[in-house]
Amino acid sequence: MPFPKDFTWGVAASAYQIEGGADADGRGPSIWDTFCHTPGKVWHDQHADVACDHYHRVAEDVQLMRQLGAKAYRLSISWTRILPHGKGAINQPGLDFYSRLVDDLLANGVTPFVTLFHWDYPEDLYQRGGWLNRTSAQWFADYVAIVTDHLSDRVQHWMTLNEPQVFLKFGHGDGINAPGLKLPLADQLLATHHTLLAHGKGVQALRAHAKTPAQVGWAPVCVVRYPSTLSEQDQAAARHATCAVTQPDLWNNAWFNDPVLLGHYPEEGLKIFGDACPHVSEGDMQTIKQPLDFLGLNIYEGQPVHAGPSGQAVFTPRPVGHPLTAFRWPVEPESLYWGPRFMHDRYKLPIYITENGLSNVDWVSLDGKVHDPQRIDFTHRYLRSLRRACDDGVDVKGYFHWSLMDNFEWAAGYKERFGLIYVDFETGRRIPKDSALWYRDVIRANGDNL
Repeated sequence: MPFPKDFTWGVAASAYQIEGGADADGRGPSIWDTFCHTPGKVWHDQHADVACDHYHRVAEDVQLMRQLGAKAYRLSISWTRILPHGKGAINQPGLDFYSRLVDDLLANGVTPFVTLFHWDYPEDLYQRGGWLNRTSAQWFADYVAIVTDHLSDRVQHWMTLNEPQVFLKFGHGDGINAPGLKLPLADQLLATHHTLLAHGKGVQALRAHAKTPAQVGWAPVCVVRYPSTLSEQDQAAARHATCAVTQPDLWNNAWFNDPVLLGHYPEEGLKIFGDACPHVSEGDMQTIKQPLDFLGLNIYEGQPVHAGPSGQAVFTPRPVGHPLTAFRWPVEPESLYWGPRFMHDRYKLPIYITENGLSNVDWVSLDGKVHDPQRIDFTHRYLRSLRRACDDGVDVKGYFHWSLMDNFEWAAGYKERFGLIYVDFETGRRIPKDSALWYRDVIRANGDNL
């Protein structure tokens, strides 16, 4: 069976991971530039100063998307390419780069889906307190207004923030991502509150400045717990574990999506976090809860659970030898059924899968090609689960494969290859992998060949 008519088949990438051009044409530094150039923070002390050199090879990359048959491209904007200091004077060459990219995408039949923040927070604003500074929300909104003014005559699909759970927990709690902080829980929750305010103010800026009808959402991680069996008890336990705060950290869905979509923090989270909860000023929740048109979900894996004696979710051990990706993430196709289903049931919004894919052990074979059967099999399995969700009434609008090309995988440097297109980081050469050709055929068939 095919996917729904007008299903959006896309590919995704982010500015910092592919662009390079670190100091080209007036771009300012982000916290990731600082983090990468701090010895010992990134695998083999690698950095993204050049990355895939997308900044200089953008026309070539758009042609690769066209050859893939991609209907849409999820890109992100580098805040410091637009505002080198995060605020103040606009850097026109940065705006011009994205304007040319949008024009080229549209000329090649590829719809741009723009993410406004994908982790590369301006270093100069970080020195003013970063996400711990409540003014961050307004700084972000001012930046969003500038981008919207310049691109919304052609861009209609927008996302405010990518994976707030990750850049807050791993960057401000665990210290393994930029800016490398290990803050107490109360400070992590304060930074989270300011991030949610930034989302709300960002949506307000988008709506106020959009020149064409705007479809607006955001793209958090979807932390999936799925039932080990189809018993009602296991399904109920999995639903609760997916839709609730169950432990005192940021790795959950509800603490982020409930304020954004329901207008309040979840009661269970308030109890678990207790005195660490942030102060909520009058009007904050009204600012955070802005009307959204869709919910983006980044889903790579899930955790099977079953109902314990009192109905609570208990992790079900995976069998010995359970398949793992090169990043040692478990292969869990069921996550692309249950994650969208639980989130759609709870929040009643159309869903886009804004990221899904895997790191694989890829290299150029003796025949000059890149053979990645694991990526094909992985994506095949996950897409079948997603189609089952569609068949069961989940309003899934599209799927974006992560990633268009191999790129800088944050603290893992260039160790992990997620791309449909192989990148030789020494020469910049691009080689479409077998999976790229396979995905092209899936797009052509609208999934009817799965």
